[in-house]
Amino acid sequence: MIVEKIDVAIIGAGVIGLAIAAQLARLDLNVFILEKNDSHGGGISSRNSEVIHAGIYYPEGSLKAGLCVEGRHLLYEIAAQKGIPHQKTGKLIVATSPEEKDEIEKLEATGRQNGVTSLSLLNRQQVAQMEPHIQAQAALYSPDTGIISSHHLMDHFLTQAQNNGARLVCRTSVTGIERESNNWRIFAQNDTDADFDFLSAIVINASGLYSDIIAGMMGSTYHLHYCKGDYCGITGVKTGLVNRLVYPAPAKNHVGLGVHLTIDLNGRLKLGPDATYIERVEDYMVEPEKASLFYELARNYFPFLKPENVYPDMAGIRPKLQGPNDLVADFIIRQDAPGFVNLVGIESPGLTASPAIARFVKRLLF
Repeated sequence: MIVEKIDVAIIGAGVIGLAIAAQLARLDLNVFILEKNDSHGGGISSRNSEVIHAGIYYPEGSLKAGLCVEGRHLLYEIAAQKGIPHQKTGKLIVATSPEEKDEIEKLEATGRQNGVTSLSLLNRQQVAQMEPHIQAQAALYSPDTGIISSHHLMDHFLTQAQNNGARLVCRTSVTGIERESNNWRIFAQNDTDADFDFLSAIVINASGLYSDIIAGMMGSTYHLHYCKGDYCGITGVKTGLVNRLVYPAPAKNHVGLGVHLTIDLNGRLKLGPDATYIERVEDYMVEPEKASLFYELARNYFPFLKPENVYPDMAGIRPKLQGPNDLVADFIIRQDAPGFVNLVGIESPGLTASPAIARFVKRLLF
């Protein structure tokens, strides 16, 4: 990368960084996207459930709530117009006890506060009619939830950005950032260990698991906690047995959304993710014993499952702002200094919210 000064440097080529690049490149700005991996989308953006969330889990007035609802509308529109593989599957959030029924009723109220008006509460018979192979006392039905190919979505954002002149620079790690006059000097290192630096008028920190470290280079003091989510695949079960996403009632600690059943665009079933806080290391190994654990967690509402149907599959890591015993934290999307925007703690529903986040960042800057 031989350049002295650019308009916008985006650090991180996951779905958030790419969506922002696509948005800002339209403004006739010189946009560079810096990515430490070999290609775009190689981090947490490709290690998730690929769900388009409706916006029912998040506190009213939060960025998560507002950007999720806005992003959902935008995502379905983009996917339909650009031919990005997706499906509006709908989702059942099931209750297997009176206590869980209370939780899904609270969830319905939260969703309606957030502007999600399509929700409905179902009794046992209605659940059985909709999904005969699911066992539940009641369920909250969200018809606007769906799935999307995160890889195709990221490819679309990148192509859109590049068509407007943006450049993707891979195998490049940012090692330092300093304020210099009205610009930011970025120090970086490429895959040959060559050091270089350049000036940028605007810096956007969309570096996912490392966003607190990048923010620290310009003086912010955010701290992320890594929360790992393991997935297990399901084999030996007939395709089409379940046609919607099925989630348990949310846990009271709100660390994750519970081990749920998702469907990919090929109709394959998957369980997960769970939620375990880990040390700050990108460990994506799934321990073999997770298969039996997931089976035990899921058998209450998936009676068709047998232990031999479940196998360890993949893992992702959530960049959480809250620790194990903390209250749920909102996204941080702030211009912490002139021309420097930090996006920290962008976990779920980040994929859904990505096009709305890009618009939000544009409004912060221009």
